[in-house]
Amino acid sequence: MDIESIKTFMVLAHTKNYTRAANQLFVAQSTVTNRIHELERELGFSLFKRTNRSVELTPEGEKFRVYGEKVIELTDTSLAELSSVQKYDRYLRIGCADSIYEGHLANLLLKHRKNHPRDYLKISIGLTNHLLEQIQNDMLDVVFTYLPLRKNSVHCELYKQDTLVLVTDIENKKYKKGITVEKLLEEKYLMCNFALQDVGQYIRKLFPKYHQFELEIDDCMKIVPYLLHQDNYTFLPKDMADHYIKEKQLRRVPLINFNTPVINSYIIYKKSLEKICSEIFGI
Repeated sequence: MDIESIKTFMVLAHTKNYTRAANQLFVAQSTVTNRIHELERELGFSLFKRTNRSVELTPEGEKFRVYGEKVIELTDTSLAELSSVQKYDRYLRIGCADSIYEGHLANLLLKHRKNHPRDYLKISIGLTNHLLEQIQNDMLDVVFTYLPLRKNSVHCELYKQDTLVLVTDIENKKYKKGITVEKLLEEKYLMCNFALQDVGQYIRKLFPKYHQFELEIDDCMKIVPYLLHQDNYTFLPKDMADHYIKEKQLRRVPLINFNTPVINSYIIYKKSLEKICSEIFGI
């Protein structure tokens, strides 16, 4: 089973058409057909259901696509790492949840790059569950997430504790002395699903069951434009919100009759990388 056949399978699974797949791969259509036939012969099952105009993945094909994604990502990452051996002193693949990166890592990594220009840092921003999967599949070396990972192959420890603050546009003058839960329910609240822990459920429980927010987004870095120059509200991690408050784009709204839970974030890394993780992240 060669990597070109797997890549051909992945392209065909996406385009669902042999002609489009061939065009995207810059090969003849017969090449695509032969690669898929050979792959199916080797696997012993069909990957696609064929129709006159398109193809669809079989249940086995759907399962194989998950495998194919991991193989291609791992292959590309490994080749990149090998090619960097002669160019760089150290190679580190970092995965991070968006709000942890914005609030804690961005300045640290910028400082490290200035002091260690011969270190290669590959930074990926993603969701917690995906990051945990990637480090277990050896696609990342260190991750920063909202959930711990207890495995013998990695070291996991509490990295930062943050608080949630309610923010709105700097020009929104309402509730300067503070806001109650009851008043918050009357306002336009934008839901940011940044934390895969009790924090997200806590925010939802402030609102009536099945409440429909007018906007939901899973990336804190993307929600700020929806707050600027509008009378909208959302909770952000304090360390992230402080940047926009300092720049006089957002302001913090005090809470009167309720408090918010603490946000725990974790650093998870391969045990062999303790020295470089300690140097960069101060653990």
